[in-house]
Amino acid sequence: MTRYDLCLTWSWKYDADFVRLLDTAFRARRLSLLQVTLENVEAILPQLASGQVSFSAHFEFSAHDPRFEPVSRWAREHNLYRINPPELGDWAEDKATMHLELISAGVYTPYTIILPPLNEQVDLPPLDLSPFAGRFVIKPSYGGGGDGVILGASSLDQVQQARCQFPELKYLLQEQIEPRNLDGRGGWFRLIYCAGQHYPCWWDTHTHVYAPVSEAEIARYGLAPLREITTHIAQICKLEFFSTEIAYTPDGRWVVVDYVNDQIDLRPQSTAVDGVPDAILLDLAADLAGLVARHAPRPWYARLFG
Repeated sequence: MTRYDLCLTWSWKYDADFVRLLDTAFRARRLSLLQVTLENVEAILPQLASGQVSFSAHFEFSAHDPRFEPVSRWAREHNLYRINPPELGDWAEDKATMHLELISAGVYTPYTIILPPLNEQVDLPPLDLSPFAGRFVIKPSYGGGGDGVILGASSLDQVQQARCQFPELKYLLQEQIEPRNLDGRGGWFRLIYCAGQHYPCWWDTHTHVYAPVSEAEIARYGLAPLREITTHIAQICKLEFFSTEIAYTPDGRWVVVDYVNDQIDLRPQSTAVDGVPDAILLDLAADLAGLVARHAPRPWYARLFG
């Protein structure tokens, strides 16, 4: 029998660069990585069933594909350590649910009205839009990459049109947050959280270009709350690997504007201008390897050299 430390199921071709970094990080720790893709999953499944292949931990890395479900089920049935279990990720990715969880925990979020799915309620009751001061954001409760998000909305007609795009989803109407000007930069940040580590970046909301926040900038602009808030979010969502967006407003508020994304676009900045800085990707790969080393059970002789 061949036993791997981690089974990684992945399918998005643009994840290949990060998977290579992860494989290198695993080798550096003398950990083994089983990559299950759409090309080999049908061959792996009978090997799992027969006991020829097994693994100690599982990470469903790319967006869920039903063809990977037998692998996920095997991991669940064997009570293995799972990074970002899909059922937990689905719960955390629901913006309507996470909005309520965050405000219950005392985390600042934009003023929000949550609407039922169009499939459940076509006609809405009268809505008081006055707190939005004429402009608001419309976003579906699920989805990433800005899909279905409308900025600068101002009317109920726009709301109803938006609900038609994903009629099975709840929708959020949110206060449009403007960030504080910090020496010519907007105080809008994207943070990646991984296994207890935080990677804060300046985030350009128009170009989606990352720029790492330096320790000097954290001290200069008083940005320490970014890590504190992200740690708080991690405690709430219970995920080991996710991104969030936080804005620092002119009136001094720290507002979480995009709650939890457990499917992160990890294209390297060296190949995609709006990708994650390469140095951060190296650290993330090392963090994940360390996470598996801490949680995946290994034979005593392997632990001596891990």
